[in-house]
Amino acid sequence: MMSLPQQKGRLGRGLASLIGEVPTAEPRLPAHGEQRLVSIDQLHPSAFNPRKHFDDAELAELANSIKTRGLVQPILARPDQVRGGYEIVAGERRWRAAQRAALHQVPVIVRELNDQQVAEAAIIENVQRSDLNTIEEANGYSELMERYGYTQEQLSDVIGKSRSHLANTLRLLKLPEGVQSLIKEGKLTAGHARALIGREDAETLAKRIVEDEMSVRAVESMMQEIEKPGAKAAKSREPAAKDPDTRAFEKDMSDSLGLKVEIKKGSGESGVLTISYGNFEQLDYIRTRLVGPQEY
Repeated sequence: MMSLPQQKGRLGRGLASLIGEVPTAEPRLPAHGEQRLVSIDQLHPSAFNPRKHFDDAELAELANSIKTRGLVQPILARPDQVRGGYEIVAGERRWRAAQRAALHQVPVIVRELNDQQVAEAAIIENVQRSDLNTIEEANGYSELMERYGYTQEQLSDVIGKSRSHLANTLRLLKLPEGVQSLIKEGKLTAGHARALIGREDAETLAKRIVEDEMSVRAVESMMQEIEKPGAKAAKSREPAAKDPDTRAFEKDMSDSLGLKVEIKKGSGESGVLTISYGNFEQLDYIRTRLVGPQEY
């Protein structure tokens, strides 16, 4: 007996109901991505995000804004092949704030991205938005270079920052962990910290800078004094500014002789009187004024 087409269909659906539907591959996404409304619990943080610290007060402020105006900028994500749902590529801070705002769904742009593209997008978005502290930024650059073989020149083109900015930021990773922690906490700026690179006493100096609330200029001066210990002593030996009486005495003698006269005070009432001359005629003139005309 010939089986009818509709019976075959019913049999197929019956088996599927017993063993479950065979999952079909998700249709390939367009290159520019596809915007979707996604359940907030279907989004997962990414290990490629260089940002590790999320300020509680800033999250609370953003959550209040989201409650009032909604999530204006969509989160960028890619399909998560391991955990299911979606891996956040850019916008983890917005996702965290949206949870605080009790949102159940958020707008997401879903794109097919490989690990390298995810790492690039994460560092670029954070750097452009100034969301990273300097150490997080440096770690992001370092990971891109080590994992994907970027040179500093290539990476500067990718992230849109100068090569010198890149090099100066990466140098901060040479600092001891204690100093890096002060930068992460916002207690020490990159400008303060650069002066400490390569020093064994970097942590001690960093604590002093924080405790004394020193400016970057003050730190630079301190480092000059440390590196050239004689400089401060030499400066202290410089003569103090001359008092008005001494300046007046110099002027009177200079006007009388028509030559430069300088007085340098010593200890007590002693000192040195200097009369400058430019030729032998002036020297002879000085002698004549002091001892009188020469008799032959």
